[in-house]
Amino acid sequence: MKKSTLLIILLFITIYTYAQRDQTNQEPGSTAFWENLSKLCGKSFEGEMLNASEKDQFYGKKLVMHVRTCEDGKITIPFHVGDDHSRTWVLTMEEGGMIKLKHDHRHEDGSEDRITQYGGTSSNSGMSKIQFFPADQETTDLIPYAATNVWWITLDETSFTYNLRRINNDTAINVKFDLTKEVETPPTPWGWED
Repeated sequence: MKKSTLLIILLFITIYTYAQRDQTNQEPGSTAFWENLSKLCGKSFEGEMLNASEKDQFYGKKLVMHVRTCEDGKITIPFHVGDDHSRTWVLTMEEGGMIKLKHDHRHEDGSEDRITQYGGTSSNSGMSKIQFFPADQETTDLIPYAATNVWWITLDETSFTYNLRRINNDTAINVKFDLTKEVETPPTPWGWED
């Protein structure tokens, strides 16, 4: 009896040791997500609204994302809606492996829109294929009704999906981009330089 108990304890110790080693050698989800997104740098992809209705502001318009720049710790992704080149998603790698998402909105003359730089920072390192961004204080101060916004991005080998949901609201925005087919790069987004 004592021998079998000792063997069971040794087995649990061995399993625990391997599990701990696996966790310490595994890179954080945010690092893998960042590396996979960086592989798309310089490429453009067309998207579509999921569950779109005629009331949606993007309905019937050509939607293109362009992974424009991938600098140290910063990725910019202009989101072109037809002839509107005012939107750029800006992702920044923060200390501790968290990712910050900001929405840079510009007018055609390059000046900042009154409502810009809203977004949030992931509350943990997330997963390699999905990152969540709850609204931050800057967003709450700028757009009080957006205090409960949660944005998330999913990324896999075939698609990139940008999502927005406001808690206690049935409305959601989901734009899915097909990563299997590159498209022509759109013009420089408003307010940015080549």
